[in-house]
Amino acid sequence: MLAGYDRPWWIAGGWAIEAFTGVPRAHGDVDPSIPRSDVGALRRHLDGRLDVWEAHSGTLRPLLDGDDEVTDECENLWLRPSGAEPWEYDVILMHTTPTTWTFKRDARISRPLADILWERDGIRYLRPEVQLLHKARALRPQDRADFHACAPLLDDAARTWLVDALELAHPHHPWLESLR
Repeated sequence: MLAGYDRPWWIAGGWAIEAFTGVPRAHGDVDPSIPRSDVGALRRHLDGRLDVWEAHSGTLRPLLDGDDEVTDECENLWLRPSGAEPWEYDVILMHTTPTTWTFKRDARISRPLADILWERDGIRYLRPEVQLLHKARALRPQDRADFHACAPLLDDAARTWLVDALELAHPHHPWLESLR
């Protein structure tokens, strides 16, 4: 899907956790991620191959020629080959500048953009502590499973960063006790 795409992208979601832990689990889709500012570039890259839809608050809106931006509330793009086929990709939109990532739910939490990614076999992934921060809000069964697979493998710096971020964004989160 992203072969030849010349903008930054990485894999997020459960696949990023699985790549880090080596612990497999079922996945409903693939979660590539891009900076919000690159929505138009991605739409043009996928033109004629995948339909691109803005997804937010239970509402879907197709992105057509000339739609290079999404609403401020949009956090995801959903992609599929056509309206008759199931969704294949959930593109997670990240708040970034060319040098900095900012957590979409709490702007007090940020990191240099280069520090939120890691790479294996030529594929970039969202760092596990950053992905866990994103997963902390919902606590779905797969989020809990990802936390339990990942938390013991975090190094001290990643664990400290996640504790600090959770204390800001979710001060009474149940993962804090396990991480301390």
